Amino acid sequence: MSLQKDIMTALKEAMKSKDQTALAALRAVKSAILLVQTESGAKEELTEEQELKILQKQVKQRKDSAVVYIEQGREDLAAPELAEAEIIARFLPEALNEEEIEEVVVATIANVGAQGMKDMGKVMGIVSKELAGKADGKTISTIVKAKLA
Repeated sequence: MSLQKDIMTALKEAMKSKDQTALAALRAVKSAILLVQTESGAKEELTEEQELKILQKQVKQRKDSAVVYIEQGREDLAAPELAEAEIIARFLPEALNEEEIEEVVVATIANVGAQGMKDMGKVMGIVSKELAGKADGKTISTIVKAKLA
């Protein structure tokens, strides 16, 4: 629940400073959190893992939109998307670099006793849970494939 409070505090600050980009980004996050809460019924509080997934999804959506805009030559539309992604990313934990992710993957492969690509699902499940919010799923997948190949 502390993440929601942090977002509300940042939303108030953005209103006071009249920062429209931050306002749009934080309102979108607040809306996404409220949608997840209402979907789950009476359950009021989200777990930290759920909150992180929501934030990661919001950042990914904006980055994907920016890529599409850039491909279409619309840098004017891509810039606000990237700015919003940056604002939302501030609430995510510090991302791990590829070497740190690789260490976790190698350790997990050794612990599980993975013997090739057939064990990728097992390894991905464990590593994804362990690095939730700290690493991008695509990066994890690429490293796991490289190590199991």
